[in-house]
Amino acid sequence: MNLPNRLTLFRIILIPLMVLVYLFPYAQFGIELQTFSFGAVRLSAVNVICLGIYLVAALTDYLDGQIARSRNLQTTFGKFADPIADKMLTSTMFILFASRGIISAVPVIIMVCRDIVVDGCRMIAAANGKVVPAQMLGKVKTFSQMITIALILVNNLPFELWQLPISDVLLWFSAFVSFASGVSYFNQLKEDIFESK
Repeated sequence: MNLPNRLTLFRIILIPLMVLVYLFPYAQFGIELQTFSFGAVRLSAVNVICLGIYLVAALTDYLDGQIARSRNLQTTFGKFADPIADKMLTSTMFILFASRGIISAVPVIIMVCRDIVVDGCRMIAAANGKVVPAQMLGKVKTFSQMITIALILVNNLPFELWQLPISDVLLWFSAFVSFASGVSYFNQLKEDIFESK
């Protein structure tokens, strides 16, 4: 297994670690976590730790693509696993936020349903011997989601200091781009989807 694929697997391994840090019942074990204040905005140490893990995961996403392209190490596994790892990371974080009532569940449902549809399309394409690489619109979606998650983890800082709901705007933008890219994938593969034998 080459280095880009190892980085992809490492990103997947970081996901349960982040879930554990985010959901761990610290109070039940008598653990008091520090809280940081930035004006009227408070930031928990849990969010800071999760942000650190998340940034490492996001860095591996950048590095595996760069290394694969620069060293000509692109593989079928990488084309398949890299977008799956991205979806696992972003979907997990959005579901965690929605479960805590931090964000609306509606854009999360849109994004998760889109991923299910796209994965179904990819499976049909794979059955026909096609490997579908990530589209530019899908990359925009992933980048937007990554920035949105980082902003939510820092409670929309620094924009919250000026009462600018940038994280909310980016969340809905991510949902819109997610839907649009899902439609694009569906249109690209509709001949395979509706193929009759």
